[in-house]
Amino acid sequence: MLSDNHGDPGSQLADTRLPSLQALRCFEAAARLENFSRAATELHLTHGAVSRAVRLLEDELGVALFERRSQRVFLTQAGATLARAVGGGLEMMRQAVGELRTSARKGRRWVLSCEPTLLMRWLIPRWPDFQARHAALDVHLVAGGGPFSFGSGIDLAIRRDDFPWPDGYHAEPLFAEQVGPVCRPDQRASWFATHKGSAALRPGAPCLHARTRPGAWQEWATAAGQPLPGAKGQSFEHFYFSLQAAVAGLGVAIGPWQLVRDDLASGVLVAPLGFVEDGSRYCLLSPQPLHPGSPQADLLAWLRAMG
Repeated sequence: MLSDNHGDPGSQLADTRLPSLQALRCFEAAARLENFSRAATELHLTHGAVSRAVRLLEDELGVALFERRSQRVFLTQAGATLARAVGGGLEMMRQAVGELRTSARKGRRWVLSCEPTLLMRWLIPRWPDFQARHAALDVHLVAGGGPFSFGSGIDLAIRRDDFPWPDGYHAEPLFAEQVGPVCRPDQRASWFATHKGSAALRPGAPCLHARTRPGAWQEWATAAGQPLPGAKGQSFEHFYFSLQAAVAGLGVAIGPWQLVRDDLASGVLVAPLGFVEDGSRYCLLSPQPLHPGSPQADLLAWLRAMG
């Protein structure tokens, strides 16, 4: 006795069985792009593999899905009918998979690595706003600068593009770096001269430096078209300490706008020469592009709004 798998080829069971998903994916891409080579590139297959899959699908269905003319392909009426159905079905599958992934990720903890000074002086003061807007997301903030690996437990990272990133890292720009000399308001007259409404750094003004960003003054001078100050000043281990030294009145520091904007707003610091873009920018780095509606995309939108 034959099993149910060997039913009459003309029966309803035989008519409703589906071809392989790989064959349908090859057909859908070829139909949408009307080009087997581009379909192969999109699917990371060879032209021959896509062509064979479509040919086998045509043999299985018993109809021609494409007209092949002069190295181009055109959908037949039967092909257009199948393309609409397969395209709609694959899109429904993509949406369902995306929703499941988003749902699964909402319950996990995300680790966001951020450059230490940006973390302390910009991100943490604004973080309560993010938590209020996205209470369901559990994001753990860690301090880290320079090169890193996503394989070390980091899911996302905020970095300035002052070092090369590995191939495959996805970068979403956040904001351009703007820098300028800053000091305490009560020291402005001592360290900056004003002539006809234009301010300039006095030659003897003490300039503060940091070992973690040794080129800060040179980068500002180049971007602003100003001479590099020659006065010696104290040097600190970390960039954050040089900014705190400026707050304490020890000298003039190079202050990136995002890192000193709160001190400027409160009157703790002043920027007599304003700010100029130094050609660098901060980016949100991820191991792959961010999907719309995902927790990472929500974080990106918030970061850009805060910038």
